[in-house]
Amino acid sequence: MGTVHARSLDPLPMHGPELGVQADDIDAPEIEQEPKQEVLENKDVVVQRVHIDGLGRTKEDLLTYEIAEVFRAKNLIDVMRRSHEARQKLLRLGIFRKVEVVIDTSRGEDALPNGLDVTFEVTELRRMTGSYNTMVGNNEGSMVLGLKLPNVFGRAEKLTFQFSYGTKETSYGLSFFKPQPGHFERNISVNVYKVTGQFPWSSLRETDRGVSAELSFPVWKTSQTLKWEGVWRELGCLARTASFAVREESGHSLKSSLSHAMVIDTRNSSILPRRGGLLKIHQELAGYTGGDASFLKEDFEIQLNKSLFWDSVLSASLWGGLLLPIGEKPTSIADRFYLGGPTSIRGFSMYSMGPQSEGDYLGGEAYWAGGLHLYTPLPFRPGRGGFGDLFRTHFFLNAGNLCNLNYGEGPNAHLKKLAECIRWSYGLGIVLRLGNIARLELNYCIPMGVQSGDRICDGVQFGAGIRFL
Repeated sequence: MGTVHARSLDPLPMHGPELGVQADDIDAPEIEQEPKQEVLENKDVVVQRVHIDGLGRTKEDLLTYEIAEVFRAKNLIDVMRRSHEARQKLLRLGIFRKVEVVIDTSRGEDALPNGLDVTFEVTELRRMTGSYNTMVGNNEGSMVLGLKLPNVFGRAEKLTFQFSYGTKETSYGLSFFKPQPGHFERNISVNVYKVTGQFPWSSLRETDRGVSAELSFPVWKTSQTLKWEGVWRELGCLARTASFAVREESGHSLKSSLSHAMVIDTRNSSILPRRGGLLKIHQELAGYTGGDASFLKEDFEIQLNKSLFWDSVLSASLWGGLLLPIGEKPTSIADRFYLGGPTSIRGFSMYSMGPQSEGDYLGGEAYWAGGLHLYTPLPFRPGRGGFGDLFRTHFFLNAGNLCNLNYGEGPNAHLKKLAECIRWSYGLGIVLRLGNIARLELNYCIPMGVQSGDRICDGVQFGAGIRFL
């Protein structure tokens, strides 16, 4: 039987150009085989050997877990399928620049008539790589420079240094990532960082210096994350005109918290999904492991997407959160929720609704926000099948509320307060999808239910980000 070359079916995902690494052209799958090979496609075969060529510093025991399924293949088609799945797992480790698969008949004295040998030809990443890219956050942009040491100890560990300079935030940090062999979704990471951010809606400047440790693992169809974080926070005024309430919050504090996050994501895309849903639940407990801050924080996110006729999509989202202080000390302005802007309640200025003092927005201890959206193709479908498919027409209806609570009044009083003075807006616009990384929106918004002190953006509003209501 002839040799089967199963070439790279998908390129290795990269965030920004890798300095010193040349991106090879990746061909479409090609199969070279003799005319009589078809007779073996459905016959039983045995994978006798699996070779991995090109290893340098990578430990072989790590890769044994990733290729084990290849030995269980029963026929040629099954061998090719399992080999491709193993190749995807090898690329997912982030330690190889290129992986190719070669399937051939077994040779040697112990070769069986229906025996096959599978060879993975790998090219390791360099010991040190650099990257640069731009990153879009919630209505802000950043330039990101990174330095990576992949496969530090030979078992897919990664040491990363990253510097980010943005319109509202500057940060740098050092992180170490370690996956469990054979279970890449189970991993631990340790981070040391410094972040300086400006929040003009609150006349606030915040500098965080912290360390964190995370454990991620799957449970059934969910992704779970446990995290401990210790942060030294320095709050200050962004301008001399800052309100007394903001000045009162200024100073140093220490937060030590434990948090848990659960995510179920069945969407086909995180940026502009056409089907599927998202459930995200996050809880954080601060104060029991030290520090000045003491609170319990709960928030959630739900999204459902349904494809309709004429290539349109109906999407519904719901956010909510509650911040409960523990003890007599009030919550900090740095821990509260904020709402409003082109990524949440459109038609309102960025984070400019709810409790405020002298024009500075102080955030709230409870909030909810909902959105109903209809995405349709552009009229007359210009550029169909190409660039035009990146654009969608957008009709939306948003509503929500943000407030502080008196926790002695009870749950019914809380719900009543959240149902009072609801802000809402509606409008239409154009959405541009930037790959599967971010999206841009240009909307005409009509804000309604405006309360005293809210800042609105009546008319055209531009938004950019990765998380939208």
